[in-house]
Amino acid sequence: MVKTSSESAVPLKRRRELSIALPASFVSDVPHLREQTFRTGLVGRAAAIFRVDEVVVFPDFPEIDQRRDADLIATILSYMETPQYLRKRLFKIQPGLKYAGVLPPLRTPHHPLEDRAEDLKVGEYRDGVVLRSSQEGTFVDIGVGQPALIEDKRLQANVRVTVKITDISKQPRVVLVDRKEIQVYWGFKVIVSSKPFGRLVKARQFDLVVATSRKGKSLDAVLDELAKRWKESNKILVAFGAPTQGLYEIVAHEGLNLEELTDFVVNTLPNQGTGTVRTEEALCASLAILNTLRE
Repeated sequence: MVKTSSESAVPLKRRRELSIALPASFVSDVPHLREQTFRTGLVGRAAAIFRVDEVVVFPDFPEIDQRRDADLIATILSYMETPQYLRKRLFKIQPGLKYAGVLPPLRTPHHPLEDRAEDLKVGEYRDGVVLRSSQEGTFVDIGVGQPALIEDKRLQANVRVTVKITDISKQPRVVLVDRKEIQVYWGFKVIVSSKPFGRLVKARQFDLVVATSRKGKSLDAVLDELAKRWKESNKILVAFGAPTQGLYEIVAHEGLNLEELTDFVVNTLPNQGTGTVRTEEALCASLAILNTLRE
């Protein structure tokens, strides 16, 4: 029997898919790459803590080419989400990861600490990278020194895969699995959207879209209705503003009204004691509150 997250240290995945949306200018007010990396690291940690399934980075200044900032955020988050033992194989040396050493570890279930084949357990899941194929099958690096074998399959080298351990007697043997079948939280994917927020919301089929804003309604005023909609939804998006402009201003660039575009506009930090709340701060506070809604 699978234990609930209250009975076990292993966090179960959410029953519904949770995405968060961040503007590309999230790091634009920080001039140094080290601070940009650290700030993005806080987002990665929050996403993992609150079992976010997807992080979407969208452009928020239509007159500016924001691909550099968006790609930087996506690269750092993707690097964080990748198990440590796979990073050297999947990420080349690149300027954007110069300060990757300041990133905090995620310590999620797909970032195991065991690095020896004798510590593997039959039925355990691991992420790996395809090394090579032969007549026997495909050999995969799963972070235990000795490659694991997927029998009778030939896969393209340097591709990330998720596998299940089936035999540990001599050489580890594994089978490919779909991440969707894993019942514990297995990290987040990162998407860079070419569409601004309004077009993004209209193009993606979310059941529930929640915008966070200082100008929104206090959470206690909408909590009952929000909790009801949350429980009924399968795909949920929670969106955040930028350091220099909120979501109202961001969608105004598209000639749109935030309240008409989204299902709820919520102020999750009423009576804030500071003049501004940083995006990473709003992210932690908002997800902590929304995490109390019934799964």
